[in-house]
Amino acid sequence: MSEMLKTPLNKLAKDAGGQMVEFAGWEMPIRFGSILDEHRQVRTAAGFFDVSHMGRVRFSGRHARKFLETVLTRRVTTMKEMTCRYALVCNEQGGVLDDVILYRFPEDWLLVVNASNRAKLLAHFKQVIEQNDFAVKMDDQTTSTAMVAVQGPKAMELVSGFSKEIPTLKRYEFRTKNLLILKMHVSRTGYTGEDGIEIILPAGTATMALKLLLKDHNSETSVVKPCGLGARDTLRMEAGMPLYGHELDEQTNPLEAGLDFAVNLDKGEEPDGPPVPTFIGQEALKQAKAAGLKKKLVGLAFEGKRSPRQGMKVLADGGEVGVVTSGCVSPTLEKPIAMAYVKPEFAAAGTKLSVDLGRQALDGEVVKLPFYSGLKK
Repeated sequence: MSEMLKTPLNKLAKDAGGQMVEFAGWEMPIRFGSILDEHRQVRTAAGFFDVSHMGRVRFSGRHARKFLETVLTRRVTTMKEMTCRYALVCNEQGGVLDDVILYRFPEDWLLVVNASNRAKLLAHFKQVIEQNDFAVKMDDQTTSTAMVAVQGPKAMELVSGFSKEIPTLKRYEFRTKNLLILKMHVSRTGYTGEDGIEIILPAGTATMALKLLLKDHNSETSVVKPCGLGARDTLRMEAGMPLYGHELDEQTNPLEAGLDFAVNLDKGEEPDGPPVPTFIGQEALKQAKAAGLKKKLVGLAFEGKRSPRQGMKVLADGGEVGVVTSGCVSPTLEKPIAMAYVKPEFAAAGTKLSVDLGRQALDGEVVKLPFYSGLKK
């Protein structure tokens, strides 16, 4: 077995008491204390996450825009400089290879991908570039940079200490800032259902920068405290955000996952402006939509303390109508919640469904996603 990769903040996490586990080939903190306490820290104040394991790939060159239009489901030509956009990478059949965030810089582009899909995507991108003879330079900057997230209702209070501009950013905007001699890219994005920022900075300066930003994180009165992957998962669950390997995979298309907003099925039909190529999987998705979706992602809420787990069957009138993709006891709502794929006729809010726990069934009902959001409308 190969040795686990370590992020630039690995020692910082261990010094803070992080319980380390293997995740997608990286040694990452699952928690620092109680997952429940960390979850509540983010919901009430602010939490700090090391997300350096996520892939960061920069694209430049004459055909960079055309390449990105080809591999991403979302139209990128219309993006303004210094903005981010959520999109998906699909295969020819319309299945999801990954969900990603694209950053548009004045001269080039940066794509943030899931750690578990980085190698697969690099190979896919290389193949697309070669097959189309695109003039594109692809630079995998994952190990030369670090990425951290500060999330929660008091996150902007913390950020305002080193920048008055960042709290004025709109969602999915970013800026390049300097903290003393340290250069970093700060975006108003996140994965928790709370306001917050994500910071990308050089690996060699990450520890120094974080100590400046989080100088009192170990004190009882600190606004921000370190959080692990455990809390990140329960937070994204409450926010109704899909996770690759759970709600998204190569056999599931983004329309089934309710991600229609991130899929431009009319790519290639631009009446004005520069021509835009269709994306890989576009025709398959158009056909799937026309034929009618075979399943839909829904939220399920339950009473009691037992929570469904991935792979459990969803039942209606004793028959199987779907499968659970994620489940937990929601710390905020204080009841079990789950996300599941069900047949479309069982997807309406209020529909009574149950989950097969083995010896018994857990009764619940379909609810609208997200389960919770701390973001202002």
